[in-house]
Amino acid sequence: MIIALILLSAFLHATWNALLRLEVDKDRSLVAALAFAALFAAIVAGVRLGFGDGAFTSLRGVWFAVLAGVFEASYFATLAAAMQRGTLGTVYTISRGGAVLVVWPASVVLFAEAASWSSTVGSMLVLGGLAVSGLGARASRAGASSHGSERGAVGWSVVCALSIAGYHLGYKAALTSGLNPSVCFALALGVAAAINVIRLRGRRADVVALVRVRWPRLVVMGIVCGGSFLLLMEALAIGGSGFVLTLRNTSVLFAVGMGWLIGERPRWSDLSGAALVAAGAAIMAR
Repeated sequence: MIIALILLSAFLHATWNALLRLEVDKDRSLVAALAFAALFAAIVAGVRLGFGDGAFTSLRGVWFAVLAGVFEASYFATLAAAMQRGTLGTVYTISRGGAVLVVWPASVVLFAEAASWSSTVGSMLVLGGLAVSGLGARASRAGASSHGSERGAVGWSVVCALSIAGYHLGYKAALTSGLNPSVCFALALGVAAAINVIRLRGRRADVVALVRVRWPRLVVMGIVCGGSFLLLMEALAIGGSGFVLTLRNTSVLFAVGMGWLIGERPRWSDLSGAALVAAGAAIMAR
């Protein structure tokens, strides 16, 4: 059951990232989609509470959810910056794979999750995949190829990876403190949406104008994004944070496929890097 939840979450996550990659104004499109995702999450949480689910058993979980929301805000902002500069395959592989390298050791220390030979071998494969993807992006820039717009994509992807690790650990801490998964995500996403709306300041009118023109697409993006994270929350509630994030990062293979569908032509480094990250994730999740 948990594996099915994780894989479906991974597929939906790669899908909404592909939809974002197609947007011209990625930053404002992402903020708008984030607002719709927060609304969707709030509705789901309200329905679950209406059916008798408890919201939380301690305020400690609420504070961890707020902390996760701060990291979510950083994740969405850095993801938009990376996507503006790089291909879906490069950004997705580095950001998701990089997060694994942070979460696994942190999970062992913070949540007493087991460390094993497989996690060590898997980490080395993930690290190799990140190196291949990063070197491929740099070589592409040096050669002034069709991917020459990737200046800065690797750097933003690394910061994005740290943000992913932060919100993932925050979510796990909130759930272990007795916070309802749907309530946890709705609260965190609300915080993330508020921070990003404030960040835009004078550009908020442009977001409103964008929503008026592209609201159907942005609503779909928000629902797919929200659905992906809600499935992640359910998986986190019953599984270890290192295991869940690692197995979910097999989504890099979905991302490479999505990149092909939206017109990107993966380089050998994209394919090799994604395959190494996915293989390492599968071994680490054993």
